[in-house]
Amino acid sequence: MSAEQDGTPAARLARRARQVVPGGVNSGQRSIPGLTDLVVTGTAGARFRTADGREFTDFHAAFGPPLLGHNDPDVARATEEAGRSLGHMGVGITEGEVHLAEQLAELIPSVEKLLLTSTGSEATFHALRVARAATGRRLIVKFQGCYHGWHDAVSLNVISAPEKVGGHDPISTGILPEVLAATLVLPFNDSEAVRSAFAEHGQDIAAVIVEPVPHNVGALLPHQEFLRTLREETTKAGSVLVFDEVITGFRHDLGGWQRISGVTPDLTTLGKAIANGAPVAALGGRADLMDLFSTTPGAPAFFAGTYNGHPSVVAAALATLRKLREEPVHEHVFRLGDRVRRELTALYDRLGVPAVVTGYGSVFVTYFMPGFTPAAPPRTYRDLLANDASLFVGYRRHLTEHGLFELPLNLKRSHISYAHTDADIDRLLEGTEAAVGAALAEGGVRDLSHTSTMGGALA
Repeated sequence: MSAEQDGTPAARLARRARQVVPGGVNSGQRSIPGLTDLVVTGTAGARFRTADGREFTDFHAAFGPPLLGHNDPDVARATEEAGRSLGHMGVGITEGEVHLAEQLAELIPSVEKLLLTSTGSEATFHALRVARAATGRRLIVKFQGCYHGWHDAVSLNVISAPEKVGGHDPISTGILPEVLAATLVLPFNDSEAVRSAFAEHGQDIAAVIVEPVPHNVGALLPHQEFLRTLREETTKAGSVLVFDEVITGFRHDLGGWQRISGVTPDLTTLGKAIANGAPVAALGGRADLMDLFSTTPGAPAFFAGTYNGHPSVVAAALATLRKLREEPVHEHVFRLGDRVRRELTALYDRLGVPAVVTGYGSVFVTYFMPGFTPAAPPRTYRDLLANDASLFVGYRRHLTEHGLFELPLNLKRSHISYAHTDADIDRLLEGTEAAVGAALAEGGVRDLSHTSTMGGALA
């Protein structure tokens, strides 16, 4: 899969891609150092195949959407059946859209009304827009380490270098300075920082947006008191609390992290696992806020999207939810997730490698640093600055030699699906031991260029 394999079909196709697609990929998170000739030709269950004839057990899982596994047959069948009978009109509504909204309102504690979008970024964008429309205020609060999509108001302070923490760290150029200035960035899990921000700026804060578990930097588990503080301070100030559950929704619980925590936000964004990989997301919440969108004639907050509620993705979502509700999906992935975290912890202890394995449910990640345990995992982004990125990226590159795939970018989480088996976990454990040994023997990755993404655009 390296650029040196110039004559392979994969290399030739990758070279063609780079001639007509900027960088050869359609998302900035897909061009991976060491894997620049990765051309995927097939997916099924917990596996994917490449143009050079290799097969991998996939623990990356497209950043998490296929909770059921790739190409789940029930979801595929539902999508195919929908396509035979119903095309996309772009006007009115379909019965499937109604049924999906009713189910999501039933499942998610905060949702009274709901709108569909095509991506999670659109959902978070509209959440902040309607919060400003409702409050007439300017400021947005986000947290270091949380990612809420590509739009300007939140495109900052995700995976930041140590010297960038505490100030604005955009992930892109081209953002107006006044837009960045309207976003306050606070440390995650710091209740005192939240109270101080509201004491100083409360009357100008339109919304607080948070990943209840910041999975874009692996897995920082929230203090219950922190989430309660967010609810208390936003309520007192009349600000809108937004839970970005694009990742945590459905993968951790059918009711999202808000049901696990008992803290109910005003608005919730959903995505990823709704439709097992089909491009659909949603924004839902309090009826008085949702009724401010222009889908209600005369309402002030414009909302549109030609492909919102497309019949094929709605069918995929309904089939996914049916399976999540009727089959022991969460029981299975939680059991395997617990096993992975427990046995990887024992593995690193045996190897004498300073590491902490953490996560929740079907999500797991190993940080290579001393001073933490599964019972006392890292809780803030500053904690994660101690992670040995060289070893983190290095062992994941070596995993590919064993037919195992975890994304070789710093701090990225891994996922278990309903399609994974105990035999897959056996192979992961064996492969990890060999890969970590190889990475340690070579001293880790010396060149970490482009392996820590989503930060430092203005460096």
